[in-house]
Amino acid sequence: MNIQEFTVGPKFIFGSGSTREIGKLSITKAYVICDPFVEKSNMIQGVLDCLNEMGAVHRVFSRVVPDPTIEVVSESVAEIREFKPDAVIAVGGGSAMDAAKAVIRVYTESEKVAKPIMVAIPTTSGSGSENTSFAVISDPKSNEKYALVDDSLVPDVAILDTAFTMSVPPAITADTGMDVLTHCLEAYVSKRATDFSDACAEKGLALTFRYIVEAYKNGKNQIAREKMHNASSIAGIAFNNAGLGICHSLSHAIGAFFHVPHGRINAVLLPHIISFNASLEADRDTAVARRYAQVANTLNIYGTTAKQSVRALNYAITQLMKKMDMPTTVKELGINPAEFEKMIPEMARRAAVDACTPTNPRSVTVADIEEIYRGLL
Repeated sequence: MNIQEFTVGPKFIFGSGSTREIGKLSITKAYVICDPFVEKSNMIQGVLDCLNEMGAVHRVFSRVVPDPTIEVVSESVAEIREFKPDAVIAVGGGSAMDAAKAVIRVYTESEKVAKPIMVAIPTTSGSGSENTSFAVISDPKSNEKYALVDDSLVPDVAILDTAFTMSVPPAITADTGMDVLTHCLEAYVSKRATDFSDACAEKGLALTFRYIVEAYKNGKNQIAREKMHNASSIAGIAFNNAGLGICHSLSHAIGAFFHVPHGRINAVLLPHIISFNASLEADRDTAVARRYAQVANTLNIYGTTAKQSVRALNYAITQLMKKMDMPTTVKELGINPAEFEKMIPEMARRAAVDACTPTNPRSVTVADIEEIYRGLL
């Protein structure tokens, strides 16, 4: 018998104004991690007001950078060792969450102390990091990205307050929304997919297809924002259990060298990855093609064969991207094609050993990855 597991992750508190619920948590000393924008734009003030009202001492670390680095984590660990909080509150996008997870991990292991409560408050709807056991830390000196994967990294509480997402610019809304879409599709076709992860992937996809363009075009639409915020976490539950695939592996390698937003790279890669995984070049429909067709059908996307459904799914994805003025090629990503081509062998080598590759539904070689990269040109 095939024994499987499914973990939901943190306690979820969601809806506009849900940040106030911090006041119900047992916190006496809070270390707040965010990026400079979250601090300067006063987005963090609601969190600090709650802490002040409950009489909790707090300190803010606001030096998180996109693709958080080993250096930033080290700076924060030095601070947290001295401060000794009973709670760490991460406010921001995936970078703030990843930094907080790494800081807690290094701090608790090196100091041999009990893990502080981790509260994750995402301000964008994309990474799903608020409820996953994943964190990605960068080393700019070697252009490496390291994926940490451990159950201890899952936050204890995730607060999905729509108020934080209402002012997210359209381009970031598109990038993060396409990351949600990628999470759902990769989890659905993953080698570790189950009925439970499928349910989350399907719901996340349905919400994304319905609300992503509206959230992009009309950022003040609270319902669209709330649905995309929920979709992001639901997708996080799906991929935290089922794993991801080579869309993320190839994206991590591109991001390490060319520093383009992760969700945007995923979007450009996604149709190419779906075509590869579904073996569209094969004579017959494969089991993976049928899986993609299955999930396409839940979105009312149909074809007379599985491969036709896969092509229709790819068409629907590219139409979403066009409606949000997203790039579809390496050049449109702002990357010099010649520079990209030069880095293909090294990127392919790294993608082949990425933590997301083993759960990809189709086995892949370094040569396969190189070919997919060249297809982007």
